[in-house]
Amino acid sequence: MRKIELEIVALSHSITQTHSYAVVLGEVNGLRRLPIVIGGFEAQAIAVALEKMQPSRPLTHDLMKNFMNAFNVELHEVVISNLQEGIFYSKLICSSNEETIEIDSRTSDALALAVRFGCPIYTFENILNSAGILLDDPGGKKGNKPVTPTISEHEKGAEDDLKALNVDELTTLLQEVLEQEDYIRAIAIRDEINSRKSK
Repeated sequence: MRKIELEIVALSHSITQTHSYAVVLGEVNGLRRLPIVIGGFEAQAIAVALEKMQPSRPLTHDLMKNFMNAFNVELHEVVISNLQEGIFYSKLICSSNEETIEIDSRTSDALALAVRFGCPIYTFENILNSAGILLDDPGGKKGNKPVTPTISEHEKGAEDDLKALNVDELTTLLQEVLEQEDYIRAIAIRDEINSRKSK
C-alpha cells in the first residue's frame, strides 16, 4: 500500500469529548485532514515540541528521545497503520546498528516523538478514506497553505480573561503557569503578549 505523508496542522480542544484534545493531521500537498482525539498530557507533549518550549525538567517524550539518542536508536518515520473501532494504531520505524525495527505505539505518543525527532508521519489511503475529512478548495489550488498549529481554539472565555489583563499581569501569569508546567495555557498567554507587542 502507498503511504501518504501527513503533517500536524492544528491542535485544539475536542468538540466531541470533554477533557480531550484533537490533533489534526493534514495531507501534504492535499486537501484531506485526519482528526485524532488524544489526551491532555499527550496534547501538552505535542504542543511543547511544536512551540519549541524548553521545560524545566524533561517530559516523558523528551526522556524517551534522550534514551533513544544515548543508545543510537534513530526514529525514521511514524506510520498510522490501522484503524479499528475508532482507535488509531501506529508504529515507530526505528533503526539501530543497521537493523530496522517496528515498534507498536499509541498514536498520540508516536506523534509526540515525531515532532521531537522531526521525522515524517504517514498513513494509508484506506485510513484517510474512512476517517479523513475533505476540505473545500475555494481557490481551486491544490496543496496545503502553511498552517500554524493552534491551541485551544474553543476556549473563548479563557481568551476573554487574558484580554482583561495588562502586559505586566500577563507576564506574571506566564511565569506562574510555566512553573506549574501547564504549557498549553502558557502558549495562549504568550500569544496574547505577542499580539499586544505587535500593535
